[in-house]
Amino acid sequence: MNSVIQPNAWVALKLPSGTTKVIQINPNTTISLGKYGSFPANLVIGRPFHLTFELLDKEPNENFSRLRVVPTDELYADVFAEEAAEGCLTPAAGDAVISATEGEEFSLVDENGNVVARSDCEIIDDNARQTLTQDEIEELKREGNNAGKAIIAKLLLSHTAIDQKTSFSLAKYKLLKTKKYLRRFQVLPIDVATFAQWQLEERDASKIMDMRAEMIGLVGCWGNVHYSGEEYQLLDPKVTTAEGERACVPLEKDQLKGRWLVVDDTCGLLVAAMAERMGVLYPKEEESEDEDDAEIKEEVKQEPKADSAVASEAIEQHGDVDMCEATESAEAATTESVAPKQTPKPVRKHKGGPRPSDFAIPYSQTNTITVLHSQSQPNLSLLNYWNFDITSPNHPPHPLLNHLLNLTWLQLLKPELDTSYSTPPPTATPETLASWKPSRRGNFHRKRRRYARIRHIVDNTRAGNFSGLVCASTMDPISILRHTLPLLAGGAPIALYSPSIEPLAALADCFSVPRRTAWTSGNVPEIEGFSQDELEYWQGNERFPLNPTLLQGVSIQTSRARRWQVLPGRTHPLMTERGGADGYVFTAWRAKPAEGRVEARGKFKRSAPKKAGNAETPAPVLDMELDFGPKRKRSMSPPPVNTKLPMSVKVEEPASPAKKRKAEDDIPEA
Repeated sequence: MNSVIQPNAWVALKLPSGTTKVIQINPNTTISLGKYGSFPANLVIGRPFHLTFELLDKEPNENFSRLRVVPTDELYADVFAEEAAEGCLTPAAGDAVISATEGEEFSLVDENGNVVARSDCEIIDDNARQTLTQDEIEELKREGNNAGKAIIAKLLLSHTAIDQKTSFSLAKYKLLKTKKYLRRFQVLPIDVATFAQWQLEERDASKIMDMRAEMIGLVGCWGNVHYSGEEYQLLDPKVTTAEGERACVPLEKDQLKGRWLVVDDTCGLLVAAMAERMGVLYPKEEESEDEDDAEIKEEVKQEPKADSAVASEAIEQHGDVDMCEATESAEAATTESVAPKQTPKPVRKHKGGPRPSDFAIPYSQTNTITVLHSQSQPNLSLLNYWNFDITSPNHPPHPLLNHLLNLTWLQLLKPELDTSYSTPPPTATPETLASWKPSRRGNFHRKRRRYARIRHIVDNTRAGNFSGLVCASTMDPISILRHTLPLLAGGAPIALYSPSIEPLAALADCFSVPRRTAWTSGNVPEIEGFSQDELEYWQGNERFPLNPTLLQGVSIQTSRARRWQVLPGRTHPLMTERGGADGYVFTAWRAKPAEGRVEARGKFKRSAPKKAGNAETPAPVLDMELDFGPKRKRSMSPPPVNTKLPMSVKVEEPASPAKKRKAEDDIPEA
């Protein structure tokens, strides 16, 4: 993430009223903050984030408001004053606490004299005690005195009962007037948590499925989304245009690392959260000077040599010459060195070297996000707030370009039915290409590049071995896992978000202990004779919608952070919090079931008990012989033990307490 405000970047402006305004900082434009005023966008470009600005009054010869950075001591002046007052024995000036005398209380009565409410502190009517009228306030606002601070000061001075307010009441009154009249704002970067809060409270919450910041963190944590190593790309085949389908780059399965499968119906918010955790969401900070421009400047910039140095070079080249000849040659050399017309203009090379071929794969093999969708293009419109547009054919450089892959459910399940995957790319000889118009040649190369991309994405996804599955969708989670579980590697985490708990509860029931017990006991005649690979891709039936042995550690959880008002005797959660769905997360881990059954065979041997006076009886020796059958078998539980003892072994029962006392009485005294 950039540390300063970049041009054309999206930022969040936090206003004094508590609302957040998300805008794009376009150069040479004016940013309007409504009743607080407006200012040129160029005044904040290049400034650091998290600064608080104050809109100053317009100068007589200017038609715009300038900005002032508010220092920290001014922002927290009230807090510092309160801490200083707490250390004093006497209260601060104007901070006297009004309380009723002992035995006196104030009550509210109706027309008949009945007491409706009763209190022991005085209730102050602000509207009745405020002598400053609304017209006078509007006149002060039009004058624009000191960014609204003059209005707040006059409101406090015009209040006739300001000295009767308690500390809490006075602070609350000042806060309300500050939110209303003070012209300040804070510039915050657009991260996922800030954007999700803005989308929930001030935009359409259903667009992101009521997904709060707590749920976003929970899904990313249980999905184990993280950075997985350096970027690795397949080599460019560098083939001619006539080789056709044979030019496709073969897939290297050993290099597929850190890949997550995603089903996103939150318009790209889930993808943005995952990309943020993987470090591929924010572009790197632009350097002050491009490397290529620096090289060009170094080649063009040639400092003229001193006369003595040029003369010495001329003497070394021509030997002993006359002083005038040496001076003339030095002047000629100096003139040639500084003449701009004789300096050859360097040719700017292509930044990436030679242009890649049509079948070059532009995607990385690590830190990738593969999005499954049901439309012609995935709905990732919210990624525009991070300057990434998935619909742009010629997108400027962005980290997500090489790490975001998308394919449809049809391409995953039946790729042969998709024409863009099954139709071979067009071919043409170089002579034919040279005879075509530029537009036709461009369409020819575009179709070949699209074929190579789709072919790579589909083959890459169907190869499986994904590091995890993260989902936030309105689709049935059972149908999603039916086709995505076989694509996960062993031990891969699964995190599925849903606004309601019912779909996740039905999914968790598919992996319950009774279903797993019935499955392993052989009560499913439909799967008899199936191999382990066939059982992973089994489509299920009414009794077993999914293979219950494919997941372990199934659980459903939720989390919600609530804000509290903490005051002496008045501590409670805020009652004005936003409602909506709390949201739930289904978590589990991919398991690889063992093939076959584990059989244990062995003999349990125990030596005869030794006589009294000898050393302690050694522990019994377990001699086991395990037979795992013709196939490789694994089991986490210990094998059963044959506890049948030989006939020659005599096992003595422990004596009861009564028998022990009788035996002690029978012992003769010495």
